[in-house]
Amino acid sequence: MGRAIWDYFKNENPEDLQTETSISELDELPVDYLFRGFDEMNKIEQKALKLANGKVLDIGAGAGSHSLYLQNERNLDVTALDISPKSIEVCKLRGVRNAVAENMLHFSDGTFDTILLLMNGTGIFQSLNVIDIYLQKLHSLLNKNGQILIDSTDILYMFDEDEDGGILIPADGYYGELDYIVHYKGESEEPIKWLYLDFNTLKNAAEHNGFSIERILQDEDSYLARLTKK
Repeated sequence: MGRAIWDYFKNENPEDLQTETSISELDELPVDYLFRGFDEMNKIEQKALKLANGKVLDIGAGAGSHSLYLQNERNLDVTALDISPKSIEVCKLRGVRNAVAENMLHFSDGTFDTILLLMNGTGIFQSLNVIDIYLQKLHSLLNKNGQILIDSTDILYMFDEDEDGGILIPADGYYGELDYIVHYKGESEEPIKWLYLDFNTLKNAAEHNGFSIERILQDEDSYLARLTKK
């Protein structure tokens, strides 16, 4: 994905990304979607960006569109964080003043009033087996009265129903734990673990790790949640 972002920004023959998961077929992801402005963002993204305040950490910043809006339109102190060096280089070239290429679990540059995890922000947690590790890390990065704004989608609708109306979901593990694969210019990344969470499952995990949680916005099967320290 970082290479696609780089090619698009540099106009070096960019192509659309192709994505697939362990329960869905190949789908096109236009690269320009990662460069969209505020007016082109969905309701959940717009709501989160309006609620952001203080010193902000944008985790999984990608091409930096959320960070740029907060920095330039809201005049907030923003740090863009992404695991992809090419993505972070593009963030810097687009004008993001603070941008860091690092795994969230290894990042330790201060604490923040708002932490953003958008575009299925729960995906970064990988699986329920390790979600506590990520939530404890987020807890350590958050100021006392700070907020985490995170979105996800309950993907139960993607599974078939049986004759009695019951949902046919895998017997082993949580149905929102998927393998996610990105293809670009004929090359494929290794599958990564990606987690979609229904709100109640996120609520249970958040409360177990010292957070209070509220659902800020529901948009069909997707939602925006706010986590604060208890």
